[in-house]
Amino acid sequence: MIETEAKALLRGASLRVTRPRVAVLSAVHEAPHSDASTLLTLVRTRVGAVSTQAVYDVLRTLVDAGLARRIDLPSSAARFEGRSRDHHQHVVCRSCGTIADVDVPQGAPRPGTPEDHGFTVDHVEVTYWGLCPGCRAERGRRDPESVHRSLHEEEQENF
Repeated sequence: MIETEAKALLRGASLRVTRPRVAVLSAVHEAPHSDASTLLTLVRTRVGAVSTQAVYDVLRTLVDAGLARRIDLPSSAARFEGRSRDHHQHVVCRSCGTIADVDVPQGAPRPGTPEDHGFTVDHVEVTYWGLCPGCRAERGRRDPESVHRSLHEEEQENF
C-alpha cells in the first residue's frame, strides 16, 4: 500500500494522519497475517524509532476503526490484516502456523445463528485447519486420515 492510500483511508475513518499510523496501516496491508512483533520491525524500517507501545496502540485504533482485522488463534500471538470489510475466512496450517485467506463467495450460506440463546450476532468467524502444501510434502504422502490421526496424537502429547 502506498502512503497516499494509507493517508486517504485514515482520513476516511476520521483518524488523524501520523507517520506511525501510515506506516502501521501500510505494513498491515503489505504483510497480512503478521503478528505485532513482525509489524513493529517493518514499521521501524520505514519511520525509524517507534515504540512497541505506539505500534500496539495504532493497531488497536485501526481495528476499532475497521481499517484492520485482528485474528485471534489458539496458542498464537494475535495476527493482523488489512482485509477487514469483507467476510473472508482463514485456513491455518497446524504444523507451521501459516495463514491464508479463504474467500467466501457472495451470497454463500452462512453458519446458523444461535438465536435460541438470546444472542445478537454481529460477526461470524470460521477457521479451517489442516496442513499447508509445504508441510504436507515434508511429512510425506499420507492419506488424509493418517495425517489427521498423527496431528491429533501430537496435540495430545503437547497438552
